Amino acid sequence: MSEKIEANSEHRLLLRQLELKDYKEVKDIMDLVYSNIDGAWTRKEFSNLLKKFPEGQICIEDKGKVVAVALSLIVDYSVYGDKHTYDQIIDKGTFKSHDPEGETLYGIDVFVHPDYRNLRLGRRLYDARKEICENLNLRGIIAGGRIPGYKDYADKLTPAKYIEMVRNKELADPVLSFQLSNDFHVRKILKGYLPDDTESRAYATLLEWINVYYEEKEKLLGGKKTVVRIGIVQWQMRAVKDLDDFMQQVEFFVDTVSSYKSDMVVFPEFFNAPLMALTNEESPSEAIRSMAEYTEEIRERMIHLALSYNINIIAGSMPEYYDNKLYNVSYLCRRDGTYDKQYKLHVTPDESHYWGMRGGHKLKIFDTDIGKIGILICYDVEFPELARMLSDMDMKILFVPFWTDTKNAYLRVRLCAQARAIENECYVAITGSVGNLPKVENMDIQYSQSAVFSPSDFAFPHDAVVAEATPNTEMTLIADLDLDLLKDLNTAGSVRNLKDRRKDLYNLSWVLRQEE
Repeated sequence: MSEKIEANSEHRLLLRQLELKDYKEVKDIMDLVYSNIDGAWTRKEFSNLLKKFPEGQICIEDKGKVVAVALSLIVDYSVYGDKHTYDQIIDKGTFKSHDPEGETLYGIDVFVHPDYRNLRLGRRLYDARKEICENLNLRGIIAGGRIPGYKDYADKLTPAKYIEMVRNKELADPVLSFQLSNDFHVRKILKGYLPDDTESRAYATLLEWINVYYEEKEKLLGGKKTVVRIGIVQWQMRAVKDLDDFMQQVEFFVDTVSSYKSDMVVFPEFFNAPLMALTNEESPSEAIRSMAEYTEEIRERMIHLALSYNINIIAGSMPEYYDNKLYNVSYLCRRDGTYDKQYKLHVTPDESHYWGMRGGHKLKIFDTDIGKIGILICYDVEFPELARMLSDMDMKILFVPFWTDTKNAYLRVRLCAQARAIENECYVAITGSVGNLPKVENMDIQYSQSAVFSPSDFAFPHDAVVAEATPNTEMTLIADLDLDLLKDLNTAGSVRNLKDRRKDLYNLSWVLRQEE
């Protein structure tokens, strides 16, 4: 008769992924290990990391208690290069640097409870990291390493000499010696990587482990675009016979812009205003409500054009009337056949007085095949809070369809749009209408100079204007927007408006629940 014998061991170790419920035990270890450099992360920061990349956050538990931890992200290393800081990687606890399409595993931390340092748990965590790197087919692992032993030699040796002596095993460093023994090599010495690390005198080693099994990834179809081509239409207001006549003009511009292999075409606010003359309504408020009856059909035809011409379309804006309420709405018609919409949130005194128009209640970020975009209709761009909220949702391009009647009205839109591009490190495209509509009260004259704006730094045009139209002339603008330049600006720009915000002093929040 066989008998099952259970091993009587003081340890029972398990390697696994971290979970949110582990936070307290992780915090306790960090407070012990990093008591001299700010201690543990907050629960929110820990939660952010798990949401961004759960597979990269691993731990070793002993009889159910977390005793060692390794944390990592995937980054596009070309964005940061060899000269970066720890804060740039963790981005103040938001970990926006994580890029699922990146090629490098970035080790942001490894720590072991002091009572378990004789069990070589760090080596197990490093081996697990290498396994993750290989399984995800990443190019290698990069990490910034402290050199806490340098405090005893800072008055005698340069950082380079100290690192050389550790590498040659003439000296031992509690961190660097361990990393070198795990097949990492020193790629560079960093100054200011962790400014508060007094033991390392703010120096760090940039370490690398190369995955010899890495195979270059190639996307035959559907790869992420880094250069986006947009077309904006400076639209001529003219009389039309009927809806078909109007849509023939629309199709002409969609066809023209798509022939330049553009990814997006944008029309102005109330570009369908000529249809108001067909309503035979004398009252402006009745005329625009009658024009709203065309909106649904125009949207459906725009979706068909987006599919037919393989181009995303922002259908300017059009009136929408339902439940006895009048709104101003912009439709995004994607070339995959789907659509979405953004309501104008702020109505002008004129729109309220003449038409009885109301503002919407939701601000949306749109996922497209060219990245995340935002749409703010005319007056909305004059409220910086909206663009900042969209920027916090990773918006790269802001589109502003507008309608203005005079130059001073136009300049309000233009100058605010330029400010939004600088503040939020994004591109902003604006487009309006020209010409006149004698039989349409409150929209009889137009003023426009459509344009595409960029942030203001060395990589961009010297005046931060990518392209601009001739004022008050019907035409199109075609512009290429390099999204990689925005990444470079965010991490290494002359100034960094997004990163340098004092969130310890102020914040921005949406008061109304988005579902209301």
